[in-house]
Amino acid sequence: MRRFLLGMVFIFLFLHGAPAQPVIKDYAVQWNTQSKNASESMPVGGGSIGANLWVENNEVLLYFSKSGAFDENNTFLKGGRLRIRLYPDLFENGSFRQELDLQTGAATIHTKNKKGTADLRIWVSVFQPVIHIEINGSVPVSAEAVYESWRFADRLQQGKANNANSWKWAGHVNVIAKKDAVRFEQNRILFFHRNTDSTVFDAAVTQQQLAAVKQQLRNPLRRLTSGGIVEGRNFVAGTNGDGLYTNTPFKSWSLKSRSAQKHQELRIILHNNQTNSPGTWLSELNECVQKSRSAKADHAATRQWWRQFWNRSYICINPGKKNMADTAWQTGRNYQLFRYLLAANAYGSYPTKFNGGLFTVDPVFTDSTITGTPDHRNWGGGTFTAQNQRLVYWPMLKSGDADMMKPQFDFYNRLLHTAELRSAVYWHHKGANFNEQIENFGLPNPTEYGWKRPAGFDPGMEYNAWLEYEWDTVLEFCMMMLEARSYAGMNIETYLPLIKSCLVFFDEHYQYLAKKRGNKALDQNGHLVLYPGSGAETFKMAYNASSTIAALKKVTQKLLSMPVGLANEERNYFEALLKRIPPIPYMQYNGRPTIAPARVWERVNNTEPAMLYPVFPWGIYGVGRPGLDTAINTYRLDSFAMKFRSYTGWKQDNIFAARLGLTEEAKRLTSLKLKDSGRRFPAFWGPGYDWVPDQNWGGSGMIGLQEMLLQAVDDKLYIFPAWPKEWDVSFKLHAPRQTIVEGVLKDGKLTVLKVMPQSREKDIVNMLR
Repeated sequence: MRRFLLGMVFIFLFLHGAPAQPVIKDYAVQWNTQSKNASESMPVGGGSIGANLWVENNEVLLYFSKSGAFDENNTFLKGGRLRIRLYPDLFENGSFRQELDLQTGAATIHTKNKKGTADLRIWVSVFQPVIHIEINGSVPVSAEAVYESWRFADRLQQGKANNANSWKWAGHVNVIAKKDAVRFEQNRILFFHRNTDSTVFDAAVTQQQLAAVKQQLRNPLRRLTSGGIVEGRNFVAGTNGDGLYTNTPFKSWSLKSRSAQKHQELRIILHNNQTNSPGTWLSELNECVQKSRSAKADHAATRQWWRQFWNRSYICINPGKKNMADTAWQTGRNYQLFRYLLAANAYGSYPTKFNGGLFTVDPVFTDSTITGTPDHRNWGGGTFTAQNQRLVYWPMLKSGDADMMKPQFDFYNRLLHTAELRSAVYWHHKGANFNEQIENFGLPNPTEYGWKRPAGFDPGMEYNAWLEYEWDTVLEFCMMMLEARSYAGMNIETYLPLIKSCLVFFDEHYQYLAKKRGNKALDQNGHLVLYPGSGAETFKMAYNASSTIAALKKVTQKLLSMPVGLANEERNYFEALLKRIPPIPYMQYNGRPTIAPARVWERVNNTEPAMLYPVFPWGIYGVGRPGLDTAINTYRLDSFAMKFRSYTGWKQDNIFAARLGLTEEAKRLTSLKLKDSGRRFPAFWGPGYDWVPDQNWGGSGMIGLQEMLLQAVDDKLYIFPAWPKEWDVSFKLHAPRQTIVEGVLKDGKLTVLKVMPQSREKDIVNMLR
């Protein structure tokens, strides 16, 4: 009997035990030659800092960025560039290896020649704003660290270079990029950019007729100081110099080691904050320096963070069959690499930017017609485009990274008062009005808002063919907040006023518009008339856009279903609002029903298939849901949906296909999304429609792969709803009700399944059976 029981235990563990941990080290990126230039750099990051690392002409170089560093023009500034030289030169005529170790979040460089060997380790603390550079040689070496700045003088920004800031093509303004302060200080290099009192914020407030409430608006740019210190143990101040990298001149300040040693250490400490004086900022920076002196403890904490990060979620395709030429294997590897890029800004003061994140380099390597500095990225530095940002953050729910969503949630939450002031000042009603493309101070980008506007044009409206009436994307972030409570148990109490106010805006504003047109606030069925509206940036001047209807319906339903403490009066209001939301419109192709983009629309402006938004992100249609055939008809027959289909950039057809259970389509499009980028680092996709690395390209790829593996429908958990049987996979993903699903598929069969809590195992629906 004892042997029998033991045997049953072993069988149970085999069938239901934890899957074997995937070998993340198989996804390490390794190069055996030096790089040609910054475009062949490797990302290293953590916490709120990202660095591009490469070795060029026997010198180690880094670009480095910290979340929240914006100048007067709202350009997202890099901290600078650091160049490291070793004496003797251990790179010359030797062997070389550079590797990104995902398990520890660090990059290593190994070089060997007849003079000796050197190993460099570069890592970023998750908990302190510090980049660590460790140099170990087999022979004593001297090291020189050269800080290089291209912001050594005021610079007139012209032409396409202004795409990096909030002025864009505002031809009436001479845009000046102000210089930094850089100096030696106690054998350290101190560098910083301090914004003046006058910034693009002031111009936007005046332009948008909000001067009367200016003091109530959040101004994140005034007196913002961004910078840091370069220091090294036993390093002293060296010399000044100048030079040219690609097409950008720079000035330099160097530190040199006092003596040749087998071990050398350098650190870059970064700090951003708004202070009344530069001296206050410098005192804060020195506090950061003192707190970060315990590198050993910091290193241990950072390594532990990365261990738990990789353990909480993964998707490994064809595990144990490493084949870099295999598209399926690439898809799994690049999913992991992109998740690593997102982790670089896990705890930043601002969300990960869709147009490059923390890892942009000289623009000439993306667009040879742009002569901007390494600070450049198209679509602005402090401008946040919601349609793009959302794709960066949706995948974090299933990857178990809800803690990393807080920067994006807080971004909207701290701008709530500004959004409510817009509604109150312009239209005299309640609710938060968030536009599609907003600045970090909550107002529309001033150039997209329109510098030349017709007399009497509604000052609350953007005079812009793409962005007019596009207000509903904020509801996706509201939904993410609600889902973060379900997926991860996040306390979202602080975000509830935001969610409620965003819903109230649509209710109040569209009744306001209806009353301006005539006597009635609602249609004959008691529904809101969502006109004028917008189906994404594409179906303009829309009447009852299906994407807006789906958003309002799902967020209101989710809010009402959550145990979040709505007062009775609030509950009654939102239940009534739910009844006022109009039904999704339909149309026909070849006699078959499809989801319409809207009841009617005036013109088509972009290439977003908004008629499929009720599939994703809103989940009204899909696997296990009513109307699946109608949604599939829409995907396959709608002429716009077919015309717009692509895998590039923010295109999300791979997600639609997965949600609809179209396995071959999902496989094809997601493979194209997540295949090697064509650049040296495999997950530096783009530019797509934006920039390199294209973060919404990677995010939409992540979402599609997750949806192929796991979909939550009401209380059911569908596994493999669009998964090709020929792809072996080991995965661990998160689901609503704080559920974790782990599994192994091998040779078309589910060999291991583990569900936590175990009570949810009964909710699993295996679609491969």
